[in-house]
Amino acid sequence: MDIALSYQEKGSGEPLILLHGNGEDSSYFRHQIAHFQDRYRVIALDTRGHGKSPRGSAPFTIRQFARDLLDFLEIHGIADAVLLGFSDGANIAMRFAMEHPERVKALILLGTPCTNRFNAFERICVPINRACMGWMPMKWSAWCIAAALGGSSPAARAYIRQVVSAMDHDVFNRVWKAATTMESRPGLCQITCPTLLLIGDRDKMTGRQQAFLHQSIAGSTLVTIRHANHGTNLDNPDQVEAEMEAFLAEHRL
Repeated sequence: MDIALSYQEKGSGEPLILLHGNGEDSSYFRHQIAHFQDRYRVIALDTRGHGKSPRGSAPFTIRQFARDLLDFLEIHGIADAVLLGFSDGANIAMRFAMEHPERVKALILLGTPCTNRFNAFERICVPINRACMGWMPMKWSAWCIAAALGGSSPAARAYIRQVVSAMDHDVFNRVWKAATTMESRPGLCQITCPTLLLIGDRDKMTGRQQAFLHQSIAGSTLVTIRHANHGTNLDNPDQVEAEMEAFLAEHRL
């Protein structure tokens, strides 16, 4: 591994790995870290090029981020874990589960896209969005992402603007390209571990893909989070954590 990933670790017990989305860092999961640290070994990573993790020399792709996760588990002697991923982090978690099923006890996926070519709208609009993000100053990009993730919460929007605007412009656009060109649909049938899909009832970014994900991942559970936009766990952390607890208890994890 060409870099050392930065991370937060709290608690002890079964490992619960938290993977944030594009433009954020491990602080995105501050509510879930505080909630689960009494029962789990909670580890929240900063993805390559995000937060305090250096960018390194490897390419920015979902596959590379999954390789980084594997290296992290190997370095820290973690044989297997429950993975919680949000948005791009959910894609990293799915890719890891496809390639290393023996290392994943369960998946919890928040606001998950499995493609950016799901319908005509995405096939037309996503390349336009990617081109626009390429020339926008980071403050503009941060404002756009905050509007999409933060919903009606001023505190959530302010937090997202802060973390996204702090990113290097070149790194952000490399990650944005990775996020908007990934394709996970062919491998969904390879995911065999218990899987919980959580989607905000107001999520206009990935809501349309959830039924397809649910049908494609055998035995998965799909739950709608009330009063939540794409930033599901920011808008309604209480229900997210309650659904996670019920899922983990059901599977004795």
